Amino acid sequence: MKQKVIVIVGPTAVGKTRLSIEVAKKFNGEIISGDSMQVYKGMDIGTAKIKEEETEGIPHHMIDLKSPNEEFSARDFQYYVQKYIKEISARNHIPIIVGGSGLYIQAVLHDYNFSNEKRDDALTKNLEAEMEQFGIEHLFKRLKAIDPIQAEKIHPNNNRRVIRALEIYQKTGLTMTEYQKQQAGESPYESMLVGLEMDRTLLYNRINKRIEDMVKQGLLEEVKSLIDKGYTNYQSMKAIGYKELIPYFAGEVSLEDSLEILKRNSRRYAKRQYTWFKNKMDVNWYELTPLTINEKFHDILVDLAGFIES
Repeated sequence: MKQKVIVIVGPTAVGKTRLSIEVAKKFNGEIISGDSMQVYKGMDIGTAKIKEEETEGIPHHMIDLKSPNEEFSARDFQYYVQKYIKEISARNHIPIIVGGSGLYIQAVLHDYNFSNEKRDDALTKNLEAEMEQFGIEHLFKRLKAIDPIQAEKIHPNNNRRVIRALEIYQKTGLTMTEYQKQQAGESPYESMLVGLEMDRTLLYNRINKRIEDMVKQGLLEEVKSLIDKGYTNYQSMKAIGYKELIPYFAGEVSLEDSLEILKRNSRRYAKRQYTWFKNKMDVNWYELTPLTINEKFHDILVDLAGFIES
């Protein structure tokens, strides 16, 4: 029999953390962060890491594994999460993946094979030289024309992923979207995906308030500390919550403008998260409102009990 895995997904600020604790307590579970940025030490407030006092004694994994100057890919995420699933299962506990990084979670559940296509150094160098001459926007426009689906998933300034997608296309003749479909294997797990959603206006208000709360909790001090340690140009600092504040500390924009951009980017990211999970994964959706959240959580626990016992 395949190992059963519970997965809780949805956009930022929708309530995944609260639900995950309830699920873990009910089903003797351990939680695996499905957020690709929570692996970084010192990036706590901006990634909304759970606080120790909020865990209620539930073990949490995939947090604080890397320093901000280290690379961390979907392939790395797959390796670590599958290792944790094995260890948690060996303890007769239920693995519960919680997060919003859709591609990373999909890589775990569908046992995506990352090893088939090796890097082509010559192609990479040519693309990097082209980027130096014409800018990353030039390469991103090409990617958008070739593979609009992949371009939607990649931030226009993410040099590494833009170049990798173009390299795959030039080497194989397949877009990254087509290539990834070929690499997806049969899932080694029996999983139930629980998706949380809510009215967009309500969600966006929650996102705006969360960012205001993050500032009160010390987000500015956290970002400044990371800048002072020399992490500005590393991949980790391109995460939402960090990249928007770097221009403020460089004296290029006002704090008010930086925070408005951060709120806007967070809302747009939530929209992309919805799109990804609704188009790419088989999710059981539950719509939350402030008045029905306890009732919906009860329904989710009942549905998960049926999954666990089946």
